[in-house]
Amino acid sequence: MSGSPSVAARPSGSSLIVTLVAAAFFMENLDGTIIATALPQMARSFGVQPVELSIGITSYLLTLAVFIPASGWVADRFGVRAVFTTAIAVFTAASVVCGMTDGLVPFTAARIVQGIGGAMMVPVGRLAVLRATSKDNLMRAISIITWPGLVAPVIGPPLGGLITTHASWRWIFYLNLPLGLIGIVLAWRFLDTARDPEKRPFDGVGFALCGIAGTAVMYAMELTGRTDAGWLETFAFLLVGALTGAAALFHLRRTAHPVIDLTSFRVKTFAVAMSGGLLFRISISAVPFLLPLMFQVGFGMDAFRSGLLTLAVFAGNLAMKVVTTPVMRRFGFRSVLLVNGAFAALSLAAMSLLTPTTPYVWIVIVLFVSGLARSLQFTAINTLSFADVPKPQMSDASTLSSTLSQMTMGMGVALGAIALRVAAWLHGHGTQSVTPADFSVAFLLVAAVGIVAIVDVFTLERDAGAHVSGHGGRSA
Repeated sequence: MSGSPSVAARPSGSSLIVTLVAAAFFMENLDGTIIATALPQMARSFGVQPVELSIGITSYLLTLAVFIPASGWVADRFGVRAVFTTAIAVFTAASVVCGMTDGLVPFTAARIVQGIGGAMMVPVGRLAVLRATSKDNLMRAISIITWPGLVAPVIGPPLGGLITTHASWRWIFYLNLPLGLIGIVLAWRFLDTARDPEKRPFDGVGFALCGIAGTAVMYAMELTGRTDAGWLETFAFLLVGALTGAAALFHLRRTAHPVIDLTSFRVKTFAVAMSGGLLFRISISAVPFLLPLMFQVGFGMDAFRSGLLTLAVFAGNLAMKVVTTPVMRRFGFRSVLLVNGAFAALSLAAMSLLTPTTPYVWIVIVLFVSGLARSLQFTAINTLSFADVPKPQMSDASTLSSTLSQMTMGMGVALGAIALRVAAWLHGHGTQSVTPADFSVAFLLVAAVGIVAIVDVFTLERDAGAHVSGHGGRSA
């Protein structure tokens, strides 16, 4: 479909491109979760109830779901440098406006604009890295740019609480200004200006169908996490999403220039990484939702102690980065995804053993080990996704991967909420009064999804992606 040229950035700037994109990803991921602990103070500033501000989170995530599918076409038409730089500028400007607003309506409007900038930053930034990185350096690059997706959801709530407590919620958004300005300058300096010479037409029908399907499913996921939402309303949006999604698939497979090219699924490693990988992402995305609730509601901790404990997951993520590449070279993708995937699921199940009387040291150990396992699995999945994708297909594969990955964030929260509802039902009470035993069941259900995620890995060849991992002495 896409004839995007494989134009690498200057060798001297390739490492800087990876760092730049990782920083942009961190800003985008952080803004999706950091305002959670600031909602009460923001509600007082706007004169509304805290629950009404959930639209500030929802509108941002919905905008990402709608506009990410168009990012590949925009990057091919106008060039990675122009689009990525503009995306950072839009995201940064909208962040400043978010901090200056004094009402719910203008705040929501600013969040939507911020989401548009974020939707362009994620897949276009990944595309910049993929074009600038050779296959033998791909694992290291992917390891760096996937770090924000693991870290931001974990440190977002405690960081937001710290800023809100000692300064003002407005600084949550103002801090993006210096980072954004630096990013704009570096992106314009180091990214290439390659465009797609084909100038393929924009698939408006596909964009509309994907947007409606993504919005309906994401909103249904948001409703699932709310105790005041009825199941009938949730089911209605899920049905709309499913029907529109089916229509979108039918259209994308038959149009000459689809907004999302599905041919990347013909690449075995990409298909496996997307199917099982999405289930894994859903399972680990439930953890930042369940852990703070368990610590605060189930164990009776305050927000500060809860936030400090969840940082143990963040520490595990960072510690694993040091040994990820040697592990992958020693054992290869298939073995790591199978063994570590099972271990990651077991580490989630281990959280079901935590109780209000468990010593803090054991809680920290369990969370740290879980952080190690999920970091290795996350990096392996993301690297395998692009291991065998030809350079001309990178734009389409990046857009498809980003679209599906964005959906899993909302689905992970929904999985956590559904697991809690099931646990409460099994214990014979409503979700308004959850107990530590409910969280134990919820974590076991989430771990079960993690186990199912590794089934597809058995279909991989033993040397799958060896030219990227270096397993068995092979390299690009």
